[in-house]
Amino acid sequence: MAKDNPFDPDLVRELATLIADTDLTEIEVEKGDLRIRVARTVTAAVTVPVSAPSVAPPPVIAPPPSVADAAAAAAKASAPHPGAVLSPMVGTAYRKPSPDAKAFVEVGSKVQAGDKVLLVEAMKTFNEIVAPRAGTVTAIYVEDGTPVEYGEPLLVIE
Repeated sequence: MAKDNPFDPDLVRELATLIADTDLTEIEVEKGDLRIRVARTVTAAVTVPVSAPSVAPPPVIAPPPSVADAAAAAAKASAPHPGAVLSPMVGTAYRKPSPDAKAFVEVGSKVQAGDKVLLVEAMKTFNEIVAPRAGTVTAIYVEDGTPVEYGEPLLVIE
């Protein structure tokens, strides 16, 4: 690295590779007067599973589950709604920009593609979650400050 040009393209390539190989959305390195920040945009892709004909598995004899267990199992086993907006990362979901502000959206809110609907904070960085399509918010699955996992449904836009 030349003294008159502190920019190090090899460092930028190394940081870009690190981001590509991990779930990070951005990374910043600072050394002296030099500060390099590399970021990528994360978009959530929603896929609709297509069920293929299958052979029924042999019956399993088990004790009947409780109503709460059955509801939790049904929610977990069910395929995500085709209009579901999924979390692009692990973090904490926030429905409003600050504790004293009103929520970005409520059930029944009309949104346009690109409208901010939530924030997911990961590693002290707030990532905007935007509506992938225009429509009406018909369900919200997270509360303000709720931890979320990668691919977890956050809300539904129909």
